[in-house]
Amino acid sequence: MNVILTVLEIVAPVFFLASIGFIWVKLGYTYPIEFVTKMAMTLSVPALIFTALVKAEIDPAALTNLSMAAIVAYGCVTLIMYAAVKILKLETRTYLNPLIFGNVGNLGLPLAYFAFGQEGLSYAIVVFAVMAIWSFTFGVYVTAGGGSIVKAIKEPLVGATILGSIFLWQGWTLPTFAMNTLELLGQIAIPIMLITLGVAVARLAPKGLARAVILSLFKAVICTGIAVAVGHQFNLLSIPYAVLILQITTPVAVTSYLLAEKYGAKADDVAGLVVASTVLSIFYIPLLLAFVV
Repeated sequence: MNVILTVLEIVAPVFFLASIGFIWVKLGYTYPIEFVTKMAMTLSVPALIFTALVKAEIDPAALTNLSMAAIVAYGCVTLIMYAAVKILKLETRTYLNPLIFGNVGNLGLPLAYFAFGQEGLSYAIVVFAVMAIWSFTFGVYVTAGGGSIVKAIKEPLVGATILGSIFLWQGWTLPTFAMNTLELLGQIAIPIMLITLGVAVARLAPKGLARAVILSLFKAVICTGIAVAVGHQFNLLSIPYAVLILQITTPVAVTSYLLAEKYGAKADDVAGLVVASTVLSIFYIPLLLAFVV
């Protein structure tokens, strides 16, 4: 009973906040999603990432171990999903990106924070950074036919992660007024990301939901298995181990849909994956939390 209540306390804020965005759109109210997303990814999320790392009381060696585990996990996911796309004769440009990358930002960071507090958020940011670099290079290359490591490094959230890691490693900090300003800016990141997730899902025009459900289940099972195996292989401690599992198994990211729309892949099919996997996550994420909490 205590485990169920703990899981509900973690999951409920996440899905309630996402529901606000979903209902907001369905009631016909406007929501400038492009502006809000750009503001979040340019200002509030980098501020959240930087301050979380600067304040983290975590052994840098543990963060390095988790970084290597995340790299291996995403490498394994990429290889298996590439093989699956070829075997099932799916269009690579449309399906490979969403099958690899989960909603680590909008959903993964809040889940880690609500489940494990500041320490969990610090670990989640490491996995998020690995995913972001791989997504902005290989992910863009797959969908658009071109990608650049320089472009990935120029992203504010990646730069904030690198800078925050240096501060953590050296034990540095900023003047109090600067940290307070960045912390205040970062506090809006989690609620705004969740509300925006709800808005994005409400606006999608999904297609091929039957196939999307099957592929979403396949993604959830494969990603969970890989995360569990890699975390065990790297002997991760309980919290980074749990965070790795949660992050790798998050549902399909809305950014996969945006990339498909931008570069001419089958955006409606990707929208189906986003909707199907997000709905399924309402059921499987509590099960994962019950296992790892």
